Amino acid sequence: MKADDDAPDFDAAAHLALAQEPQRHKAGEIGRRPDVTLHQLRIFWAVAHSETLTRAAKQLGLAQPSLSQQLSKLEATLGSKLFHRRSNEMVLTEEGKFLLPRAETVLRNMQDLEEGLQRFTGGQRATVRIAGVTSMLHVLLPHAITRTQEDYPDVDFDIQEAAPNDILELLYGRRVNIGLLASNSIAEAGVGFLQVPLLEDPYVLVVPDTVNLDGVRNPRTDLDPIALDMLGRSIQFNFGTQHTKRVEDWYAQMLPASRIVAQCRSFEVAIGLVRAGSGVCLAPALSTMMGGGAPAGVRLYKINIPPRRLIALVPSQYRRQVPYSGLIDTLQRVCEDWEMPPMHATPPFLERTLFAAG
Repeated sequence: MKADDDAPDFDAAAHLALAQEPQRHKAGEIGRRPDVTLHQLRIFWAVAHSETLTRAAKQLGLAQPSLSQQLSKLEATLGSKLFHRRSNEMVLTEEGKFLLPRAETVLRNMQDLEEGLQRFTGGQRATVRIAGVTSMLHVLLPHAITRTQEDYPDVDFDIQEAAPNDILELLYGRRVNIGLLASNSIAEAGVGFLQVPLLEDPYVLVVPDTVNLDGVRNPRTDLDPIALDMLGRSIQFNFGTQHTKRVEDWYAQMLPASRIVAQCRSFEVAIGLVRAGSGVCLAPALSTMMGGGAPAGVRLYKINIPPRRLIALVPSQYRRQVPYSGLIDTLQRVCEDWEMPPMHATPPFLERTLFAAG
């Protein structure tokens, strides 16, 4: 975990926190250690899962000096340092590693208690808060919500589009209940949540419908100059993930003469550029269905890249608690029945398998 250069020194903050601690002079209180609070555990958990102190403070809605002071109070209360502070990062100590899973258990049990008690607050509507990537929110989720509303008419939904890292931040900050994203976009960062499998979304080569790659074995001899030029213009993604490297490797080996004409961070934007005749791109098939059906203005070709595995990322208590469990179960059924858009067979010149599944 990176530390901010302008963050207060933990030792200095700890001394300040202790100096400001009210003196206890009543009988039986002298020498009594202060209690660890849920607020301090939430701060510790957020810092352990954030890249910077500033980000953790933003996630919790706290001023950074207050966050640093509370973390220092927790260290003083426990009598142990929880982080090694280094030049550009903060690393959990052995004591911090010991505390982290136990703090997570306490916080989840408390959240389970709070959510359970809501069942007894008569007349209040339950709100399911969801964050997800664009294609899942636009294509799959509306069908699941419509069906869920039939079973839970008193439930409303708070939905926001977000990038995978932001979805994790929202989950850790308890600002959403369910995250919808691809499993390979979170690596090990999401191990504190359940990953409920939803759908395998195959990658396709998206080309303008004026370019026909059916049966093409040698693009240089089988395509006209305009189509060949279009095939050599790639629209690529810059997600900062393993997917980015896979895309680069695919182009390097399958279309080595291609040149990048645009970079973006949205599959939907890239497909729009392809539809307008700017070039070609690799994208998950689901992201081509933003209009609700088969994509217009483009052709989709199967390629040998492992599919995107779409999941619901949820705290464990929501998997068995209504209405959250009902929505997740309905979303799984929607995905089981889902039909992907029509896809052309892999052109012969792209039939090599470059990547193992996983």
